[in-house]
Amino acid sequence: MHDAENRTEQIEVQDSGGRENSLPECLPLTDELDEQKKANAELNDQFLRLAADFENFKKRTARDREISISLANERFAIDILEVVDNLERALKADDTHLREGICQIQQLLSAQLLRHGINPIDAFKKQFNPSEHEAIAHVSSDEPVGTVIDVVARGYRMRDKVIRYAKVAVSKGNQKNQEE
Repeated sequence: MHDAENRTEQIEVQDSGGRENSLPECLPLTDELDEQKKANAELNDQFLRLAADFENFKKRTARDREISISLANERFAIDILEVVDNLERALKADDTHLREGICQIQQLLSAQLLRHGINPIDAFKKQFNPSEHEAIAHVSSDEPVGTVIDVVARGYRMRDKVIRYAKVAVSKGNQKNQEE
């Protein structure tokens, strides 16, 4: 029994009435532990709320991006539909005005593309540039070697990014002069 008394050492505390109370020495540690548990629970709750807020933010951002892309595509489609309408009118027209109508439609389509930041790449008689051009043929000509002598399909750039490379024929020089 002596061991039991040693394990539960008592400290004496006076309350405000001057009476002495005996309390186990471990009570201050228990209070401190409870405070730490409360603080831990509060931090865990803050973390869970922050994680949930971040997930909601990611979902909202993804949804907003999809809506923006959809609206941009819709605006572009509306502009292109104007070109389609004019093509249908041109097909109904008589042959004498067909060429004139097609030229006007091509101008309208070019204007719509420019309005959306899509510009043609000027390649004819320029030096071959692999970051803008795709060589589909090498042809003998009087032009210097590496000069674009024919544009088979025009390339386009959207703002600063090439979205379609120009398909070009490139000069390989004059073969007769090279043989002599």
